[in-house]
Amino acid sequence: MNIRIGNGYDIHKLVPERALILGGVNIPHELGLLGHSDADVLTHAIMDALLGALSLGDIGHYFPPTDPKWAGADSLVLLEQVCGLIKSRGWEVGNIDSVIVAERPKLKPHLDTMRDRVAKTLNLPRDRVSIKATTNEKLGPLGREEGIAAYTVALLVSAES
Repeated sequence: MNIRIGNGYDIHKLVPERALILGGVNIPHELGLLGHSDADVLTHAIMDALLGALSLGDIGHYFPPTDPKWAGADSLVLLEQVCGLIKSRGWEVGNIDSVIVAERPKLKPHLDTMRDRVAKTLNLPRDRVSIKATTNEKLGPLGREEGIAAYTVALLVSAES
Protein backbone atom coordinates (compact mmCIF):
# COMPACT_ATOMS: atom_id res chain seq x y z
CA MET A 1 0.00 0.00 0.00
CA ASN A 2 1.31 3.45 -0.92
CA ILE A 3 0.70 5.96 1.90
CA ARG A 4 1.74 9.48 2.87
CA ILE A 5 1.51 11.20 6.25
CA GLY A 6 1.33 14.94 6.85
CA ASN A 7 1.02 17.15 9.88
CA GLY A 8 -0.51 20.56 10.22
CA TYR A 9 -0.58 23.30 12.82
CA ASP A 10 -2.32 26.65 13.06
CA ILE A 11 -2.81 29.31 15.71
CA HIS A 12 -4.83 32.51 15.71
CA LYS A 13 -5.28 35.30 18.22
CA LEU A 14 -8.57 35.69 20.11
CA VAL A 15 -10.15 39.15 19.76
CA PRO A 16 -13.51 40.80 20.41
CA GLU A 17 -16.07 41.30 17.65
CA ARG A 18 -15.09 38.23 15.62
CA ALA A 19 -16.93 34.94 15.26
CA LEU A 20 -15.36 31.84 16.79
CA ILE A 21 -15.49 29.22 14.05
CA LEU A 22 -13.88 25.80 14.51
CA GLY A 23 -14.40 22.95 12.07
CA GLY A 24 -17.03 25.03 10.33
CA VAL A 25 -19.06 25.41 13.54
CA ASN A 26 -19.91 28.86 14.89
CA ILE A 27 -19.34 28.55 18.63
CA PRO A 28 -20.92 31.07 21.02
CA HIS A 29 -18.14 32.99 22.80
CA GLU A 30 -17.32 36.59 23.63
CA LEU A 31 -14.12 36.37 21.56
CA GLY A 32 -13.39 35.09 18.08
CA LEU A 33 -10.32 34.30 16.03
CA LEU A 34 -8.52 37.02 14.10
CA GLY A 35 -7.53 36.23 10.53
CA HIS A 36 -7.95 37.08 6.87
CA SER A 37 -10.45 34.28 6.26
CA ASP A 38 -12.83 32.98 8.95
CA ALA A 39 -9.64 32.05 10.91
CA ASP A 40 -10.84 28.47 11.53
CA VAL A 41 -7.61 27.07 13.04
CA LEU A 42 -8.89 23.49 12.99
CA THR A 43 -9.71 23.48 9.30
CA HIS A 44 -6.47 25.31 8.50
CA ALA A 45 -4.42 22.67 10.36
CA ILE A 46 -6.28 19.93 8.45
CA MET A 47 -5.53 21.59 5.11
CA ASP A 48 -1.84 22.01 5.97
CA ALA A 49 -1.60 18.34 6.99
CA LEU A 50 -3.18 17.22 3.69
CA LEU A 51 -0.95 19.49 1.61
CA GLY A 52 2.13 18.53 3.60
CA ALA A 53 1.55 14.82 3.01
CA LEU A 54 2.13 15.42 -0.71
CA SER A 55 4.81 18.13 -0.29
CA LEU A 56 2.47 20.72 -1.80
CA GLY A 57 3.35 23.58 0.54
CA ASP A 58 0.85 25.20 2.86
CA ILE A 59 -2.48 26.98 2.64
CA GLY A 60 -0.78 30.37 2.36
CA HIS A 61 0.49 29.29 -1.04
CA TYR A 62 -3.03 28.54 -2.34
CA PHE A 63 -5.04 31.09 -0.35
CA PRO A 64 -2.65 33.96 0.45
CA PRO A 65 -3.76 36.37 3.17
CA THR A 66 -2.68 39.24 0.91
CA ASP A 67 -5.35 38.35 -1.67
CA PRO A 68 -8.66 40.17 -1.01
CA LYS A 69 -10.42 37.28 -2.77
CA TRP A 70 -10.00 35.17 0.41
CA ALA A 71 -11.13 37.84 2.91
CA GLY A 72 -13.72 36.26 5.20
CA ALA A 73 -13.59 32.98 3.26
CA ASP A 74 -15.35 29.92 4.66
CA SER A 75 -12.52 27.53 5.47
CA LEU A 76 -14.65 24.46 4.72
CA VAL A 77 -14.95 25.72 1.13
CA LEU A 78 -11.15 26.02 1.03
CA LEU A 79 -10.84 22.50 2.50
CA GLU A 80 -13.04 21.21 -0.30
CA GLN A 81 -10.65 22.75 -2.83
CA VAL A 82 -7.63 21.19 -1.09
CA CYS A 83 -9.40 17.82 -1.10
CA GLY A 84 -9.95 18.19 -4.86
CA LEU A 85 -6.26 18.93 -5.31
CA ILE A 86 -5.33 15.79 -3.36
CA LYS A 87 -7.73 13.64 -5.40
CA SER A 88 -6.50 15.12 -8.70
CA ARG A 89 -3.05 13.77 -7.83
CA GLY A 90 -4.39 10.24 -7.28
CA TRP A 91 -4.68 10.24 -3.48
CA GLU A 92 -7.51 9.73 -1.01
CA VAL A 93 -7.78 10.73 2.62
CA GLY A 94 -7.32 7.68 4.85
CA ASN A 95 -8.03 9.46 8.11
CA ILE A 96 -7.59 12.71 10.01
CA ASP A 97 -6.64 13.07 13.69
CA SER A 98 -6.84 16.57 15.17
CA VAL A 99 -6.61 18.27 18.53
CA ILE A 100 -7.72 21.81 19.38
CA VAL A 101 -5.97 23.61 22.23
CA ALA A 102 -8.18 26.18 23.99
CA GLU A 103 -8.82 27.11 27.61
CA ARG A 104 -12.31 28.38 26.82
CA PRO A 105 -14.96 27.91 25.69
CA LYS A 106 -15.51 24.25 26.49
CA LEU A 107 -15.49 22.54 23.09
CA LYS A 108 -16.74 19.05 23.98
CA PRO A 109 -20.40 19.91 23.18
CA HIS A 110 -19.36 20.95 19.66
CA LEU A 111 -16.91 18.19 18.71
CA ASP A 112 -19.47 15.85 17.11
CA THR A 113 -20.80 18.64 14.88
CA MET A 114 -17.24 19.57 13.88
CA ARG A 115 -16.53 15.94 12.99
CA ASP A 116 -19.70 15.75 10.92
CA ARG A 117 -18.91 18.94 8.98
CA VAL A 118 -15.28 18.01 8.28
CA ALA A 119 -16.23 14.43 7.31
CA LYS A 120 -18.95 15.69 4.96
CA THR A 121 -16.57 18.21 3.36
CA LEU A 122 -13.95 15.50 2.79
CA ASN A 123 -16.61 12.96 1.73
CA LEU A 124 -15.41 10.57 4.45
CA PRO A 125 -17.21 8.32 6.90
CA ARG A 126 -17.37 10.04 10.30
CA ASP A 127 -15.23 7.34 11.91
CA ARG A 128 -12.24 8.45 9.82
CA VAL A 129 -12.25 11.95 11.31
CA SER A 130 -11.07 12.41 14.90
CA ILE A 131 -11.33 15.79 16.59
CA LYS A 132 -10.36 16.22 20.22
CA ALA A 133 -10.00 19.24 22.49
CA THR A 134 -7.69 19.99 25.38
CA THR A 135 -6.50 22.94 27.42
CA ASN A 136 -2.97 24.22 27.89
CA GLU A 137 -3.38 23.98 31.69
CA LYS A 138 -3.27 27.79 31.87
CA LEU A 139 0.33 27.80 30.59
CA GLY A 140 1.67 30.15 27.90
CA PRO A 141 -0.33 32.33 25.50
CA LEU A 142 -2.92 29.60 24.89
CA GLY A 143 -3.33 29.11 28.63
CA ARG A 144 -3.81 32.85 29.07
CA GLU A 145 -6.61 32.68 26.48
CA GLU A 146 -4.74 34.86 24.00
CA GLY A 147 -5.44 32.44 21.17
CA ILE A 148 -6.51 28.99 20.02
CA ALA A 149 -4.34 26.44 18.21
CA ALA A 150 -4.93 23.16 16.41
CA TYR A 151 -2.73 20.24 15.41
CA THR A 152 -3.58 17.62 12.79
CA VAL A 153 -2.08 14.44 11.40
CA ALA A 154 -3.45 13.18 8.08
CA LEU A 155 -2.98 9.86 6.35
CA LEU A 156 -3.29 9.74 2.58
CA VAL A 157 -3.65 6.52 0.64
CA SER A 158 -2.88 6.12 -3.05
CA ALA A 159 -6.14 5.72 -4.99
CA GLU A 160 -4.27 3.27 -7.24
CA SER A 161 -3.43 0.78 -4.44
